[in-house]
Amino acid sequence: MTEPAAAPSSAHDRTVVVAGAGGAAGREVCAALTAAGAYVVAVSSRPDTIEEIAAAETHALDLADADAVTEWAAALRARRPSIDGLIHLVGGWRPGSSDEDWEWLEKRVLSTLRVSSRELRDDLNASSAGRLAIVSSASVAAPRWGIVNYVTLKTAAETWVQALANGWRVKGTPTAAVTFVVGSLEGEGVIDALAQSVAALWDLPHEKLNGVVATLGDDSPVE
Repeated sequence: MTEPAAAPSSAHDRTVVVAGAGGAAGREVCAALTAAGAYVVAVSSRPDTIEEIAAAETHALDLADADAVTEWAAALRARRPSIDGLIHLVGGWRPGSSDEDWEWLEKRVLSTLRVSSRELRDDLNASSAGRLAIVSSASVAAPRWGIVNYVTLKTAAETWVQALANGWRVKGTPTAAVTFVVGSLEGEGVIDALAQSVAALWDLPHEKLNGVVATLGDDSPVE
């Protein structure tokens, strides 16, 4: 007896931008989205990190450069009927409280999120199922002076995402902004849980997702 074909993922043919695609998490997220049938646009500031990645397009781009992002987004809009997702995985980690470390972290953790989400906000809002997601840190709930720069910027990133979520909630559009919280991406099963949770974002209703802060651990994709 022939087995029935599996239902296609709701991510199928969705245009999803993965920012920070060149890291271990980014590569696995791209692979999971591609396997789900999404049209993945992989973005990294370093072109060598996105070679041989599972994506429909790859772009070397500084997401903290507003002018460059505006030009890049305009070209993407001309090629694709909609932009349905922004998965922000740009990161970096430095301890301490120095100005030098703050500037290094701020560009990666916060500016890339601010610039890219501000540019694509209307596109996600116009999508029939726009989704935005970031990865934050469990250290936000227990800040320490030794990592004060990092945890302050992660807190700011979470606030930015909640502001997006609240704006979409008021508009009543089928759009959702989600924060995934991890203790460490190096934990066993965490990257896989993140990748599967991202790929499932289009399978869940926006009312269930918008504004959610979901903690990921071993083998714990979003339910």
